Amino acid sequence: MSNIAIELKDLSYVYPDGFLALDHVDLEVTKGEMVVFLGPNGAGKSTLLLQMAGVLRPSQGEVRILGMTVNDKNIRHIRKNVGLIFQNPDDQLFCNTVFEDVAYGPSNLGLPEEEVVSIAREALREVGLEGYENRLPHHLSEGEKKKAAIATVLSMQPEILIVDEPTANLDRKSREELIELITKLSRERKSTLVIATHDVDIPSEIADRMFVLNKGRILTEGTVREVFSRLDLLREARLEPPSVFRLFSTMAERNIASPRTMPLTIEAALKEIRDILERQRLSKA
Repeated sequence: MSNIAIELKDLSYVYPDGFLALDHVDLEVTKGEMVVFLGPNGAGKSTLLLQMAGVLRPSQGEVRILGMTVNDKNIRHIRKNVGLIFQNPDDQLFCNTVFEDVAYGPSNLGLPEEEVVSIAREALREVGLEGYENRLPHHLSEGEKKKAAIATVLSMQPEILIVDEPTANLDRKSREELIELITKLSRERKSTLVIATHDVDIPSEIADRMFVLNKGRILTEGTVREVFSRLDLLREARLEPPSVFRLFSTMAERNIASPRTMPLTIEAALKEIRDILERQRLSKA
């Protein structure tokens, strides 16, 4: 059995107005992998996710999900196994109550009512929205709406979780909570996670591998450290590495830090700074 969750072969997509959104994209995502597509606005990230979810069909090339080509024959099974979370949660929350939204998918599968209720309640519990069943979706905060949107996807128990710009319109605390939640859910469920974002801090926190996308093309891919070291390609995509990475790059140039230990998160940076200070203390003792 193949270990490939998502496979794109020579994928191109042209919108009806003639705009080329994706330009000969080739890539693979393995099962259980956490992958981030990083790129500026207009890079083609959302179009790429819509192709993976079977919402859009290629103008050229092929999309294969869990070994199945995205076509009319397979689309129902593919959409059941791919959970797409839109950038704007209002695009996913359209019922009168949060519970109705979360139960909508399982209900349409024809499951018994008792099972639907159980699945919906469990999904709400997983995202921390227990007790929100009768709340009106448009009365929720932006962070709560995003959690409710995630619950609508979890209730379908997909193998692949696809998230478009998860941190958009969130304050710092809500952003950190949501990224932690998405990562936790993906690990617990052993699902494949795909995130598209322009937020350069997200890959450092969760990505096994990342791709840089610009003008519909994949510029580079690799580990987070490998990609952020390609400053030429980041500039081409109008991106900068995280502030922590830039700080330690400067420190390495001045022989204050080692280029082999380039931290990508604040926590890792604090540990490295403590180690540097300790080494300096010992050298003076």
